[in-house]
Amino acid sequence: MKKRIAIAVILLLLAALGCAAELCGWLLPTISWPFTVSREMHMFSGPAEWCPLLAVDGRFHWFGWLCMLLTVPVAGYLFFRSADNMRVAPLIAKRWAQFRSFRRGYWSLIILLGLLLMAALDQTLVGKRALVVYHNDRVYLPAFSRDIYTGNEFGLTGNDAVAEADYRKLKAECGKPGMPSLVIMPPVPYDATMDAAEFPRELLPIKDGKVYEADGRSLYNGQASRMYPNGRVHLRLRYRKGEPDGLVQGWTQDGREVYSATYAAGKPVRSYYLEDGKEADFLAQSAADEVWKVYYHPAPPLTGGHLLGTNSQGADIAAYLFGGLQVNIKAALFYIPMVYAIGLAIGMMMGYFAGGFDLVTQRIIEVFSQLPFLFVVMILSDFVPLEIRGLFFVMCLLSVFGWIHITYLVRTATVKEKSRDYVAAARVMGAGPVHILLRHILPNLTGIVVSLLPFSFAAVVLSLASLDYMGFGLPDTYASWGRLLNDGLSKLSSPWVVSSAFFSLVIVLVLVTFVGEAVREAVDPRRRTYYE
Repeated sequence: MKKRIAIAVILLLLAALGCAAELCGWLLPTISWPFTVSREMHMFSGPAEWCPLLAVDGRFHWFGWLCMLLTVPVAGYLFFRSADNMRVAPLIAKRWAQFRSFRRGYWSLIILLGLLLMAALDQTLVGKRALVVYHNDRVYLPAFSRDIYTGNEFGLTGNDAVAEADYRKLKAECGKPGMPSLVIMPPVPYDATMDAAEFPRELLPIKDGKVYEADGRSLYNGQASRMYPNGRVHLRLRYRKGEPDGLVQGWTQDGREVYSATYAAGKPVRSYYLEDGKEADFLAQSAADEVWKVYYHPAPPLTGGHLLGTNSQGADIAAYLFGGLQVNIKAALFYIPMVYAIGLAIGMMMGYFAGGFDLVTQRIIEVFSQLPFLFVVMILSDFVPLEIRGLFFVMCLLSVFGWIHITYLVRTATVKEKSRDYVAAARVMGAGPVHILLRHILPNLTGIVVSLLPFSFAAVVLSLASLDYMGFGLPDTYASWGRLLNDGLSKLSSPWVVSSAFFSLVIVLVLVTFVGEAVREAVDPRRRTYYE
């Protein structure tokens, strides 16, 4: 009883917090997500004239307000339902006990719920905006606000002053005169997309005129750079055994080369350039010089603060994988209810009414099942404008074909349930088809629905990754594991890119498969195999 009331109160508080956040300009993790969807997809919002009182930013985001409103009847149901009716049915309790006995399925579910909770934390874990900035005796919360703060508000100058504040740069300059005294960034301070990181680099030590590896133990071999004070590359040189090797590109002055160096006879042949009428050895190296090893994108893991490295576009792979996980969860939240609503409705009507309706519907389903899915996607992708090709469009496209296999299973189960005595008794008592389908047959189809749910989630993840891999899925503004896999396969010299996408897909699909196996074993009374 107390748990039921507590859940109802929490739902109402979350709904109230989401409404207040929308009106006050806050951006809360997950709670503000319905309003974010309304802003990203214009079909989920309307003009301010529809409801001027609740309009924000010149639009009425009705989808967000609808999601907040739907929590009220759910909380009311939990609050006013009697305690006796809220008790768990013995059959459900028995199936849950059987599910827990399958260890790998149960622990896979725990891990998936942990991933879901991590994705729900959103910008508190991953994002380029600071969580807290303390500057001039004022506290800013950029990650939790829809307002955009420019760099001049925090002491940045030049081009950085007129653009959105670079909070990573503020973190590096924190504590200096005119800069914020406190900057707290998320654990992964990068956005999943549209946020190219700078080239990671590390300073190479110079001893006795030779360049060494970063650990200072062995002579350096490879490419290194000398940098301008602003961080841009000044010269790019090749080193062998700690000394410049090969032609060093320079510029010309009055038609002649100012400086160059070539490698011949086992030693670098140095040339000089004139500085105030004096010759100087341009390649001379001392401990005061700075030679940097620059990691160009895709950068390897554990360089420049990138735990898993970067991809070819300069995006942090850890942030990109996190964004891809969020996209997959959002896709499942759209796809699964839509597919199951269509499949259950059509399947139950086919099995219950049978006759001509069943025959006509089966012929229509056969036509749909024979359509080449990939060709349909390619054609629609060419005709649909890029601004419409968002997550909602792709999920609608997948839903057109995703309900077919559910319909056949539900039809077969409905035909079986229709012959039961409880259906005949309901007819004798005067119950209509809608009442019988919703109150009697549908509750007995929960075993099929529950056993199919994990595999439907795996199907939408795999389908979305496949479409993005081929280039017919989501735009570049969405993080996609399929696009990351494509990027990695095109650059096999950087194996961390393809391996990160591959293992992310494999781990999620394996976890979901284990959960699906456990659910199937738990709801099927004929199976008695237990996995320890």
